Amino acid sequence: MKLASETAAGLWVPIKPALEAVLARLEGLSMEPGFSAQRQLAMSRALRPYLEHGAASPLAPLPQEVELANLYLYADFYPEDGQLTLIEQLRDLIVEHVPEEERAWLDPLKHSYMDLLELLAVDGDGLTKTLHLRSLGDRSMVHLEGGDFSRGLAPGQVLLTRLIHEPQGPESGRAVPAGSAIVLSAEDGRALYESAMEWRREMEAASGSFVLGEWQEFAKRYGYVLLWNFAQMRFDALLAAVVSIRYRTPNGQPYLYALALYEHQEFPELAEGLLEFEKPEPEAGWEPDGTKPAAAGSQAVRLWVQREKDAAGQVSVMARLTLTRTQLMVECDSRERLDAIKHRLASAFGFSLHFRGESTTPPTRDLSESDLAKEEPLSLVITVEEDQALLASFLEKVYLEWADQDSPALGGQTPRHAGASPAGRDKVAALIGDMERNDIGRRRTGQPAFDYNTLRAHVGLT
Repeated sequence: MKLASETAAGLWVPIKPALEAVLARLEGLSMEPGFSAQRQLAMSRALRPYLEHGAASPLAPLPQEVELANLYLYADFYPEDGQLTLIEQLRDLIVEHVPEEERAWLDPLKHSYMDLLELLAVDGDGLTKTLHLRSLGDRSMVHLEGGDFSRGLAPGQVLLTRLIHEPQGPESGRAVPAGSAIVLSAEDGRALYESAMEWRREMEAASGSFVLGEWQEFAKRYGYVLLWNFAQMRFDALLAAVVSIRYRTPNGQPYLYALALYEHQEFPELAEGLLEFEKPEPEAGWEPDGTKPAAAGSQAVRLWVQREKDAAGQVSVMARLTLTRTQLMVECDSRERLDAIKHRLASAFGFSLHFRGESTTPPTRDLSESDLAKEEPLSLVITVEEDQALLASFLEKVYLEWADQDSPALGGQTPRHAGASPAGRDKVAALIGDMERNDIGRRRTGQPAFDYNTLRAHVGLT
């Protein structure tokens, strides 16, 4: 889940002053009007997964991702309109004086590439600290001077970054960072590498030849693929965080947000049939006023519940079925459980139940950075007000559509059509009155979740 956080994975690393000056010059060149279209092309390529979602993207790129995309623009991108690369423009065109100490970094930057570097060991302390890293791609070693930025790093972690060999040459094995890095666990680093290799194999299979070269050549030409796959990992982490959320009521019980409503005209048969279900088990019924248990054999509300152990090992109600004289309400803690119960109901009762609608979306909640940075699944408490709003939205949609659907309690007529005759009006009024007395909100929140006068007006009753 940490990858979904905008603060958990990024790292800033100090840059050598001369190199920083070179990067600033390259940034200035990339912003020139004649190069703006190429800059946009390069950045849209490097950050494509985020741009594909447009304004609806659930995640924004990390600042370090944007900086790595900038470095791709400076050092790897070849303009598609025939212009020289940015480094070639700065190095070969005499448009401004570039001091020798800056010029010395141009070729090392030109030959740099994005890489996945595993931290093997850390030697020394403080300013004398040295990080020993190994590329996951070609197993080459590189040594990096440490500092305050490396204080939280540990052997086994993987850095997605761009290191630039010092001007004396790569044979020294020493390099400097280009300012930004993304810190990954060993598992995530390996997964990112494997996903890039899978993309490479698919490209080679599609082209019919192994044309992408060794790791360094591949990373130089297609380093943005590492950014693509990292972005996808972040989207997957966010999805996993949302899917694994445990919704709770204020008293700590599972929150039953997945709802389905059926209409029927066979109370005794359904009550007897539900008793034969392997699950759920019967629970004490309640009269419409909610103050006393149902009398034996009465047509008061009947309840069945399904209990299981939750993630904490506590036995809790995971589903509830509420049977009234004309309706069956199903409440579950997940879409999957609701689907399973719906299938069982369809198999057991067939056309005796008339499906009226469902809701499988829990109350919306913005996740904080601290939420997304946690390793364990999130547990969100749904307030009574949020529950009331969810029930109101569900019942409003279901009941306003019910007005124009064939009702078994009205002999197959629609409530709106039945309400047009004096005899039918009484039946529709009684039916709505029964629905109002048994409103699910009375049990869950203590007050009705829907204004039934709205429904009465909707079907033509005064």
